[in-house]
Amino acid sequence: MDRENGDGDIEGGGADDGGFRSSIGRKYRPVLANDRAVLEMSSIDQGSSSSASAFPDQNPNLRKVNTSVNGSSDAKEENLSHEQKPNGSRQQESKLELFGFDSLVNILGLKSMTGEHVTQPSSPRDGEDISITAGLPKPAAPKLGTLMGVFIPCIQSILGIIYYIRFSWIVGMAGIGETLLLVSLCGTCTFLTSISLSAIATNGAMKGGGPYYLIGRALGPEVGVSIGLCFFLGNAVAGALYVLGAVETFLKAVPSAGIFRETVTQVNGTAIAQPIESPSSHDLQIYGIVLTILLCFIVFGGVKMINRVAPAFLIPVLFSVVCIFLGIFLAGKDHPSEGITGLSSETFKENWSADYQKTNDAGIPETDGSVTWNFNSLVGLFFPAVTGIMAGSNRSSSLRDTQQSIPVGTLAATLTTTSLYLVSLMLFGAVATREKLLTDRLLTATIAWPFPSLIKIGIILSTMGAALQSLTGAPRLLAAIANDDILPILNYFKVGDGGEPHVATFFTAFLCIGCVVIGNLDLITPTVTMFFLLCYTGVNLSCFLLDLLDAPSWRPRWKFHHWSLSLVGALLCIVIMFLISWSFTVVSLLLASLIYKYVSIKGKAGDWGDGFKSAYFQLALRSLRSLGASQVHPKNWYPIPLVFCRPWGKLPENVPCHPKLADFANCMKKKGRGMSIFVSILDGDYHECAEDAKTACKQLSTYIDYKNCEGVAEIVVAPNMSEGFRGIIQTMGLGNLKPNIVVMRYPEIWRRENLIEIPATFVGIINDCIVANKAVVIVKGLDEWPNEYQRQYGTIDLYWIVRDGGLMLLLSQLLLTKESFENCKIQVFCIAEEDADAEGLKADVKKFLYDLRMQAEVFVITMKWDAQMDGGGSPAQDESMDAFTSAQQRIDDYLTQMKATAKREGTPLMADGKPVVVNEKQVEKFLYTTLKLNSTILRYSRMAAVVLVSLPPPPVSHPAYFYMEYMDLLLEKIPRILIVRGYRRDVVTLFT
Repeated sequence: MDRENGDGDIEGGGADDGGFRSSIGRKYRPVLANDRAVLEMSSIDQGSSSSASAFPDQNPNLRKVNTSVNGSSDAKEENLSHEQKPNGSRQQESKLELFGFDSLVNILGLKSMTGEHVTQPSSPRDGEDISITAGLPKPAAPKLGTLMGVFIPCIQSILGIIYYIRFSWIVGMAGIGETLLLVSLCGTCTFLTSISLSAIATNGAMKGGGPYYLIGRALGPEVGVSIGLCFFLGNAVAGALYVLGAVETFLKAVPSAGIFRETVTQVNGTAIAQPIESPSSHDLQIYGIVLTILLCFIVFGGVKMINRVAPAFLIPVLFSVVCIFLGIFLAGKDHPSEGITGLSSETFKENWSADYQKTNDAGIPETDGSVTWNFNSLVGLFFPAVTGIMAGSNRSSSLRDTQQSIPVGTLAATLTTTSLYLVSLMLFGAVATREKLLTDRLLTATIAWPFPSLIKIGIILSTMGAALQSLTGAPRLLAAIANDDILPILNYFKVGDGGEPHVATFFTAFLCIGCVVIGNLDLITPTVTMFFLLCYTGVNLSCFLLDLLDAPSWRPRWKFHHWSLSLVGALLCIVIMFLISWSFTVVSLLLASLIYKYVSIKGKAGDWGDGFKSAYFQLALRSLRSLGASQVHPKNWYPIPLVFCRPWGKLPENVPCHPKLADFANCMKKKGRGMSIFVSILDGDYHECAEDAKTACKQLSTYIDYKNCEGVAEIVVAPNMSEGFRGIIQTMGLGNLKPNIVVMRYPEIWRRENLIEIPATFVGIINDCIVANKAVVIVKGLDEWPNEYQRQYGTIDLYWIVRDGGLMLLLSQLLLTKESFENCKIQVFCIAEEDADAEGLKADVKKFLYDLRMQAEVFVITMKWDAQMDGGGSPAQDESMDAFTSAQQRIDDYLTQMKATAKREGTPLMADGKPVVVNEKQVEKFLYTTLKLNSTILRYSRMAAVVLVSLPPPPVSHPAYFYMEYMDLLLEKIPRILIVRGYRRDVVTLFT
């Protein structure tokens, strides 16, 4: 047949050998676009084209800067052409162009040299390339220092409602000794978390999202989103905690403001029972909802209004603390209240031990109270008093120097507040009786001097400020999670650059109001505790993982950290969670796990360079080193197919590989375990085709993912397919993880399309595999190969001719593990010489299969290979004879043409560019051998689901054309067959 354009599918044709371009106009049977196996393939996203070159002269988006002699830079914008000019023809527009770069101003983003602003990059998305040019954060004004940016916000968030209206009550319930243990435990937890936070925060620039950003970039998007959403819920619920604290304090200070009657409780354990009034739960709900709405209006006013209002809440807090300490030292000297003893060692001794009592819902002791208290429950009540250490990291975008301010400010605030709690518990335990500590919920206002009423105002303003911080930070945290575009369901909460998260604020206010309706402060605090502890655990685990792996990118400026401290901090957080409530702990972990699973299923892929990827990498390296370079034991042998994607035909557009090739590769894995390497070869020069190779590799990777095949894609650029495959077979893989089986499609089109270049290429590939000691599996009938939903019935027939290390037997067993072949049975046909002991061979094979735990029926077929086959035999023989006669005639014609060419040119017989020696009797013997084997297969296995036969090696010094004729005759009329050649290693073993 006349071949029009030299056929781009053949070696040296210059076409893309990966199946992306092929010859047009052929009459062979292609894989049609409407084939059932490829109907959905055309919709696959081929992926964006490869990223722009790192060199500015290849990237039109970069700017060139002319540098003068005196060092000043004159920035000039210029659009560069997309086409490359020949070397030496480009105009020299920069003195640094010799080095392949433009200017350090653009490469490193040094804006101060030119006054230009570089846009801050967004978070890495799926497949997006982030270069070093986007390494510096966008400047924003005004910038805050350590004091106002970190220390004061942390103090304001930590020192809140628990200290003012619950801490003295905790001292009375747990006693000074256990309260000291309680504060030390919680303070140590937050201190270790602050160290971990300092290390991570100083390992690079931070963006919005606070701890979510840190955890997500360290532990991956799934863990980051799950813990981030829990931390968001914790902040939203904490807002309700502070609102209820402010309302309760207000109603205590102004009882006449209550709408409903207050609850009166008789105090037990005192000499004279006195009525104690507590606000009505309905008043708490009504005023709490109103206050939440008012705070939301402030939040809607934007960041500027929040920054103006929030500092006003700080001065009353500091003033109230001073008044409390003054009142403690002056207590008992001037008009002392009942139960206030002043600083007394006797009172200190009486309050040292714990006295846990039952209380009502308001915390007032009652004999038959509904609430039972112990040390564990007090941990849950007190822990929110030490939260707030993330307030500084949440403001990272407003800090002048995050890598200095966050560690110093956070640790200073943690140590300051912990010291304040330790000193206060000593003073509270020495200044009032236990009855006073348990019954006076506003003891801090009672003992304050000189203005107790101002203390109540300070408590209200401080709690309102903390609530404002929660209602401000929670929506921005939710918006940051949504903007990372990991979870599609959160798209409603996205905000543009510089925008306010109004929708997220509405949602946060809704959650806050729901918690306010509950109206019980002591029931809300354990919930907040769990979410904050879960976040702290994530921060500690992030630092532990990063510090333990010690990747080259892990270079935090904060040096006072160690992985052991982070591990202790994480374990301490988990211990505190279980101390508080194992049921709440299980629920919170289950919630985080459900979010993690949902994100892993529904979320979009995001590569943030997290620590798990580094852990996988180091684990892979360690495993690779442990495997060594020695032979793999047959018990540990796994097939690692090198799937050669040469289509040997035309494929539909957008289909980079035969759609059934991945289905077959999956059949070689047991329960999906194993890895496949899909390779293709792109003809051409590497420097010219490098970008095309990247695009083709992305296309092939998309195909692999679509077919749910565990594997990787590789595209190799080479002058021709033979050289490319020879390089692949030598270098692909590492150590014992090198591919051990080469899988490819049989080129059925070569003869009917008269593609005489295919035999030399195909035979060369087989010879390369033999030299490299790789097993070979060649698939004929790939178009009809079943997918996972097409069940097959019948038999899997093995024509076992030569020793192959058990590869053919193992492949048949692997096929049985797939749903499509699980209903089939295995038949083993042993081909032996005519004078062999058939019964003895059958018994030996049966015993061998029994020891291998393989179920199969064994047949022994004896034949005399040298004798010619006479016509008039079985129908199978007659069919084979027709093919034999045609093959014999074509070989004779090819040999006659070779001899004529050699005689005309005065050279020896040449084929495939090298001299050959043709023994015509040997050629005839090979033809008869394949003829007999083909007729045998047609006789016994015409209805088999799949046939496996040993691959004969290409005869030495025979033309590749002859070998292809042998193979065609062997495979004639067999619809689906695997030609298998093992290698010099056993892949099965008889022993345990």
